[in-house]
Amino acid sequence: MAAHVVLHGVLTRLVPTTEDDVDLLARWFGSPDFAEHWGGVPLSRDEVARKYVGRRRPSVESFLVRIHSTGTPVGYAQYWHAGAAEGGIDMVLGPQARGRGLGPDAARALLAHLGGRLGWRRVTVDPLRENRRAVRAWQKAGFRQVSNEAEELLMEYDLSAAGEE
Repeated sequence: MAAHVVLHGVLTRLVPTTEDDVDLLARWFGSPDFAEHWGGVPLSRDEVARKYVGRRRPSVESFLVRIHSTGTPVGYAQYWHAGAAEGGIDMVLGPQARGRGLGPDAARALLAHLGGRLGWRRVTVDPLRENRRAVRAWQKAGFRQVSNEAEELLMEYDLSAAGEE
């Protein structure tokens, strides 16, 4: 579905991953700085190839997050289907990209695609509670906390309500 769709934010551009991205993604997901925000354990090249270069389409759509002005890749994002009109987003940015507004911008680009083009009504994210930077970034993108009971916070964006405002 999104195999050829490039999503544009103001600061970021999300480009579908391909087999050509395996080496870059394997470096990222193998790095402790990156992995601490994505499951906590560095991943092997084979795991990355299996999960993050589009092989799970259409149930999971994978993207490189790039800086819009330069094209520099700075992170990974994916969305996954949980029902006919809902699902979730996962995203991680490299250390050099954090704190620059790139995460909320990429999230808004994903939300515009999910709500506008795909007709989703609800999107969730589940950042780790102690990752305050990620929680703030999701809040800046418009997500609101709906559960506080697990190690991860459950946050949602109601696209049907967003269209009414």
